[in-house]
Amino acid sequence: MSILKKSLIALFLIFSHSIYASFILIPMDDITQTNHLKAYGITYWSLQKGNTAKWLLNYEGGSFLLEDNEATRNECKIRGVTFHVISFAEATKILEEISSPSKNMEAVTLEKAPKIAVYSPKTNMPWDDAVTLVLTYAEIPFDVIYDEEVLEEKLVLYEWLHLHHEDFTGQFGKFYGAYRTAPWYIEQKKEAEKLAKKLGFKKVSEEKLAVSKKIRDFVVGGGFMFAMCSATDSFDISLAAEGVDICETMFDGDPSEMDYQQKIDFNKTFVFKDFTLVRNPAEYEFSSIDMTQKRKITRTSDYFSLQEYSAKWDPIPTMLCQNHTQIIKGFMGQTTSFDRETIKSNLLVMGENKSNREARYIHGVKGKGMFTFYGGHDPEDYQHKVGDPKTELALHPNSPGYRLILNNVLFPAAKKKNQKT
Repeated sequence: MSILKKSLIALFLIFSHSIYASFILIPMDDITQTNHLKAYGITYWSLQKGNTAKWLLNYEGGSFLLEDNEATRNECKIRGVTFHVISFAEATKILEEISSPSKNMEAVTLEKAPKIAVYSPKTNMPWDDAVTLVLTYAEIPFDVIYDEEVLEEKLVLYEWLHLHHEDFTGQFGKFYGAYRTAPWYIEQKKEAEKLAKKLGFKKVSEEKLAVSKKIRDFVVGGGFMFAMCSATDSFDISLAAEGVDICETMFDGDPSEMDYQQKIDFNKTFVFKDFTLVRNPAEYEFSSIDMTQKRKITRTSDYFSLQEYSAKWDPIPTMLCQNHTQIIKGFMGQTTSFDRETIKSNLLVMGENKSNREARYIHGVKGKGMFTFYGGHDPEDYQHKVGDPKTELALHPNSPGYRLILNNVLFPAAKKKNQKT
């Protein structure tokens, strides 16, 4: 018996406690799987039950190998997830194929379901959040937290944090130009100012900066942060503008500093550098980071491509890019995508539209933790507007754009390995 064969059997003895065990294979290719999104929920559910699992990177679209039991089979049937029950011999053959040096594949052990927090206001907002939608659809549990919990150090209870559509600069989403007379905007501004005062801050911008720094510390300490749309650039702008008043009078009651652009410290950001802030309070834009107003792409040609990585040598970006297609439909948002010229050189651009020099999907390391920025608002709503109805994910169970979100959700469950590079 070969050394490889022995190691595989030893692995399965640990995994299943019996060489006669069967396993559940959840395929994630574009033909077989009927509900890609709920498949992540099944895997998360299995981990919650104390089982281990394997993420088969680049095997049939990033399939999952779970311990077989009646409860998991029933759960797959109830949730409409395609699965196959396979024997020990069949599972061993799959792992042998994956282990081959000639195959760009890897089997990553998933050990523990990460505890998830979604940073979001407790009140209803006139827009929906893609991460909240997909977590709910995939039946992955999460807690909603906001500024009070963050400032009370509650982030230590979680491994994974999502930043809801948010403005961390204290400019109320730059909605002033179009919505300053809208009841929801007036109420949102009033509530934010009330909360800031309750928490001991004179201005919303000061309170949001304090929250941003706590989130920064969460990542530096080993947490995983995922942000979409305006939460991406506004978070970095808030950190870079620490100690600098960039808010105009209608936002915080006094004028901004005349020369604030020269005082921005790009060394404090996670991702972005050399950007120029938009001073006009009526313009629906934060800075030159976002490509929304600089795009030269029609809707019919709006796609971005995922990078391909070595599964054995670069398992982290490989996990984050698992999909049944390498080409993803584009979608817009307040922050649609990121100007490549504003991205620091130590970041991984995992998804981009090269023809327009725009990044869509970015990953990086900060201290002991990691983060991902994903441009756009809703992967299945090309141009979601304030007040539009939410996306019904039951109509998009195989969405490649939403799969990228769920890759990030499941990623922290992976067993930590020593880096090969």
